[in-house]
Amino acid sequence: MREQPEQQAPPVQRLRIRYAKRGRLRFTSHRDFSRAFERAVFRARVPMAYSSGFHPHPRISYAGAAPTGSASEAEYLEIGLAEVVDPAVVHARLDEALPPGLDVLEVVESAGGSLADLLQASVWRIALAEDPETVGAAVASFLATGSVLVERMTKKGLREFDCRAAVVRATVAPAEPVGSVVDVVLRHTVPSVRPDDVLTGLGRQSGLVPAGVPLLTRLAQGPLDEDRETVGDPLAVST
Repeated sequence: MREQPEQQAPPVQRLRIRYAKRGRLRFTSHRDFSRAFERAVFRARVPMAYSSGFHPHPRISYAGAAPTGSASEAEYLEIGLAEVVDPAVVHARLDEALPPGLDVLEVVESAGGSLADLLQASVWRIALAEDPETVGAAVASFLATGSVLVERMTKKGLREFDCRAAVVRATVAPAEPVGSVVDVVLRHTVPSVRPDDVLTGLGRQSGLVPAGVPLLTRLAQGPLDEDRETVGDPLAVST
C-alpha cells in the first residue's frame, strides 16, 4: 500500500493582503500572478503553512481577481502562516520580492470568516477618449433602461446575460487633458459582469463605440452598501 502523506499542522495566523496590478503588469493573468506570488513568498522567507496530501501547496486563497488586461488598486488574497509574524514585516518583504507593478498595499490580520463573502461589489473607472457630453448621454440612456443583454464567451461557451442588472451606479466626469472617465459600481453577480461588458452594453443601447482601447481600473472592491451605493473596505471588517 502507498504510504500516506504526513498531515500538516493548521495555520497559526492568517493574513489578508491588498495588492495592486499597475502598468504593463495589468496584462498578467491570474495563473501567472499566482505563480509569481508563490515565488515571492519563498524569496521573502515568509513562514507559510502548507496543505496536507501528496502534493502540499502553500495556503493561499485568492478572491475576486480582476480580468486580464485591467489594472487594479484593490486585489485581495489571504495567506496562512506556520508562525506568527508582524504584518508590517510581511508587507515589506513581499513588496520587495514582487516585481514593480505588482505592489503590496496593505497587510492585516484576519478576524475569521470568508474574505470572498466580503467582496460583494467593485468600483471601476473606465477611461475613454470621447467627450463627457457624448459619454454622459450614452450612460444616461443605459441607466434608464431596465435590461441590456450582451454576449461573452465563457468556459461554457457563448453566454447571454443582462449587464444592466449589475450596475448599481454610474457617473461621468471630464478627464485630463481630454476625454472622459466613467466610474461604475458593479455588483458581483453570477455570471460576473465586467466593465468591458458595460461598454458593450453602452454600445448596444446608444451606439457608443470607444476610439482606441479603454483603460479599465478597479479602484475598490468590498462590501456593498445598497442604500448609499458605495463599496466599503473588506480589510476594515477584518481588523
